[in-house]
This record gives sequence, structure tokens and C-alpha cells, in this order.
Amino acid sequence: MKNLIAISGKGGTGKSTLAALLVRRLTAAGVRPVLAVDADPNACLAALLGLEAAGTIGGLREAARPVKDAPGTMPKAAEVELRLNEILVEGEGVDALTMGRPEGPGCYCYVNALLRDGLKRLSTGYAATVIDNQAGMEHLSRLVTAKVDALLVVAEATVPAARAARSILELSQGLPMKIGKRVLVWNKVRGEVGREAAEVVAGLPLEGTIVLPWDERLAELYATGRGLTAEACGGPEIDELLKMCGFMNTTRVR
Repeated sequence: MKNLIAISGKGGTGKSTLAALLVRRLTAAGVRPVLAVDADPNACLAALLGLEAAGTIGGLREAARPVKDAPGTMPKAAEVELRLNEILVEGEGVDALTMGRPEGPGCYCYVNALLRDGLKRLSTGYAATVIDNQAGMEHLSRLVTAKVDALLVVAEATVPAARAARSILELSQGLPMKIGKRVLVWNKVRGEVGREAAEVVAGLPLEGTIVLPWDERLAELYATGRGLTAEACGGPEIDELLKMCGFMNTTRVR
């Protein structure tokens, strides 16, 4: 995947909302098309973008798991790639894929490899890819093997959220991939980040830290289940975050 932003953090910190805001700002800036991948089992990214998921990657795992290539059948790699395109939801300047439910018992290494290769080929047609990851980094390590250009770890300005962010950032150092920039995003901040929370993440190897203030408009849109429109795509801090990650100058594909 090229020009990849991955987002992680403790549940409830606003990861999916931030992912949707970044997608909206990228497309508004002419970075098109963007591939939005919802890798959080509590999937809501497509809905935040005003789209409806047509299927899940988890469903593809179940369909592809039983057998490998058999005589007279379509090769599994080709079948998985075909099905990825079938569940891809197209929007204005953005397409969305949904991970879906967690894996069941048993080994999915073969299927994960097929999905990883299929996503890699699919993403070459996009100017940027945004992955909304769950709190752990397992899904990300299964979907990506090469490089993450920017890893954004989202935390509310509380000690528990800061501890979760620290754990994620420390875990990311052991992933089998290159991470270009690690950025801590303090989200939904009312006032300033407190000393106690800031001390939890002190000393971490970060390329940037940014504070996103509480936004009543976004809270209302999220609470009512409405998609995030281009007009309600956050304040100037979102553009600052994208510039910090080096994404506002990304080449347009179509």
C-alpha cells in the first residue's frame, strides 16, 4: 500500500471519526481517490463517510478458508481479489472496505496472505490509503507487510487513554514493517492536556504530537448517525496533522 495512514488507539477515543475527517480533508485537497479500510470489528467508518458496507473482509476469510486451489477452479488468489472488488463501496473520491467480525478458531495464515496481497494490488490505484485499526496492532500487521507512512495513535487527555497509547506505540516498534512517522493525537480535548496524562507518554519516540479540540458539530453528527460532510470536516488542526505526516502534497491519481 502506498501513502498509507494507519490509525489506532483505545476504544472510544475517536479513531473512526478522525479517519473519516482525514479522508474528507484529503479528497477536498484533491488527493483522490482515497481507499478507506475499516479494520476495527466495531465497524462504523463507511457510515461516517455516508456509505453502506456491501460485505466484509471477515466474510472473505470464511469463504476462502476451507480449501486451497483445486483443479478446474479459479485460483484462490484471483477469487479473493475478485471478491475484494465486489465488497468495495464506491463514493465521491473515496472507496471503502470493511474488515468485519474477528476471525474464528483455526489458522488463517493462508487466507491472510491472500488478503494482504489482494489489498496491496488494489491499493495501487489510490492516491492514499487510510486504515482505521483496532486498539491492538494485530490486524495492521496482517494487512500490511511493507511500510506505514504515518501511524497516528489517538488518545483522550486521560491517564488510562494515555497508557493505552503508550502500549500501542511501544508495540508498534516490534511490528514487521517500516513505520515512517509516529504521531500522538490528543483528541476531544477541552482546554489543555493535563500534566498527569502528558507524563505517561513522555520520552516516547514520536515524530509529532497534535491536540484536536472538542468539536460540538462533530459530536452531534456522530450521535445522530449522520455522515461527516465536507463542510463539517474539523478545524485547521486536521490540515496541520496531514501536513505533519507529509500527506497534503500527495499526487492525485484520478
